[in-house]
Amino acid sequence: MSKWILLLIALFSLSYGAKIKDISSILGVRENELTGYGLVIGLNGTGDKSNSKFTMQAVSNMLETMNIKVSPNDIKSKNVAAVIVSAKLPPFGRAGDKIDVFVSSIGDAKSLAGGTLVLTPLNAIDGNVYAIAQGNISLNFNATSATIPQAGIIERELVYDIYNKPNATLSLKDADFKNAINVERAINTHFKDNAIALAKDPRTISLSKPKDMGMVEFLSIVNDIDVSYQNGDKIIIDEQSGTIITGIDITIQPITISHGDITIEIIDSLGDNKSTFESGKLKANRPTISSLVGALQKIGTTPQNIISILNAMKKSGAINVNIESI
Repeated sequence: MSKWILLLIALFSLSYGAKIKDISSILGVRENELTGYGLVIGLNGTGDKSNSKFTMQAVSNMLETMNIKVSPNDIKSKNVAAVIVSAKLPPFGRAGDKIDVFVSSIGDAKSLAGGTLVLTPLNAIDGNVYAIAQGNISLNFNATSATIPQAGIIERELVYDIYNKPNATLSLKDADFKNAINVERAINTHFKDNAIALAKDPRTISLSKPKDMGMVEFLSIVNDIDVSYQNGDKIIIDEQSGTIITGIDITIQPITISHGDITIEIIDSLGDNKSTFESGKLKANRPTISSLVGALQKIGTTPQNIISILNAMKKSGAINVNIESI
């Protein structure tokens, strides 16, 4: 039995109102990735096998810090697993703040369920330790990766000197010339000053704060300004679940495609927008992506085959919008 396909229709191409903080970020103010090498202990025989040399060496090193010297070759245990620990250091995170951490086995452990992550330093790309992680893994099923909520503690802060800066830069989440100009105009209109914001490219807007205002207050006002924002058309595909999300008005150029036992013919005539299916041939007149997917679904085409057809159309140039896989 083939999986049902879920078709969600969204008006991606229409303009809508959005706050600037929802469509952009302050350049330089971002999350930072942290990673570390750690051990999960207390597993019920589901850890790395004794021939996992790096795991046994790590256990030996840990015991040595506790003044217990033992050779890695003498350690025989299946209750320990080597893991990579990762976390995100949020902007303006302060020492003592707690963050979620993610652990993933790098050995041959069967499961991390019921284990405890031993104290693990988490480093940024500069090599400095910014957080430590330790906590219990609560899983009701066998898995070799898990999220441990609030198991990390920030030890070192990243300092952002925003207060003393006269300028800042907005970075739009998606590059678009019209949206950049709309943001520029909305900010300048709000402050009644055309020198406040300047769109430098389709994604970057330079900001100069008013002389009588602090940068923190200025950015808080900018973030809450409403702007007309247009999101570009796209098709989003989740191949695992067979989900397709598409704009309702995305058109297809005339094309003929043969896929398996079905042939699709896209034509462009003055007749009504309709689809017919005869003798294994789907004939569609001026269809949109959403109507084509609906027609394919009606004749029993599997989600995987529909996704393959859409990708083939994109490669051939019959579809001009981006296809994004998640």
